[in-house]
Amino acid sequence: MSSRHAQDRRAQAPATVRPFQFRGRFLTALALRLEGAPPDEAFYEALDEQLQQTPQFFAEAPVVLDFANAPGIATTEKIRDLARALRERKLRVFGVQNAGPVDQSALEALGLIPVTAGRDAPAPEDGARRKRGVEKLLPPDNKLITTPIRSGQTVVAERGDLTVVGSVASGAEVVASGSIHVYGALRGRAMAGAKGDETARIFCQKLDAELVAIAGLYQTNETLDPEARNRCAQIYLEDEKLLMEAIA
Repeated sequence: MSSRHAQDRRAQAPATVRPFQFRGRFLTALALRLEGAPPDEAFYEALDEQLQQTPQFFAEAPVVLDFANAPGIATTEKIRDLARALRERKLRVFGVQNAGPVDQSALEALGLIPVTAGRDAPAPEDGARRKRGVEKLLPPDNKLITTPIRSGQTVVAERGDLTVVGSVASGAEVVASGSIHVYGALRGRAMAGAKGDETARIFCQKLDAELVAIAGLYQTNETLDPEARNRCAQIYLEDEKLLMEAIA
């Protein structure tokens, strides 16, 4: 068959359409970090009180069980009991962190997967390393939104800062790999440093957020610093603590 004939056949062949796409997504999951002792009656009483304070935040929330501070209780039986108790409370437990030598097949039988934190991920292959190197050379892709963010909306700046000229309503979500600037009231959720940038900050003219987070460390509305609440404020990380400061 001639080269020309082969080219003509390829040109006449019907185009195929891939029936799916893999797309990156930001996932807001809660990590429940156990502290030493196995969950007991007092633990569940405190948990129920927390869930009742902000039910709209915790309802159907995806949850990872983190045993970094409680390796002694990371057993199949205790993980099973804890996951069942949380699911009865409408929390969607889907993974575990820092569970040590717990058998993966046992976790799968419980509907759980091991979740590795970004900083603990294995070193990338050469191709992936080159890709990340290229991404670092790209200029920041800062995003500017000049209208208020309504309830139910999610706005993401995947490579840079996010600036909102207006308010962020309750039930809305703003996410940035860099810092977040809100020239209005912040009442919804704001997550800066979404790819692990611990130097990112959140700035707003009025702080009354449902949730604020930097590099995965978060606080909910009931734990906002009273000195910064309802004031022009900035939020930042220092010594692995989330700090809030009113701006005069």
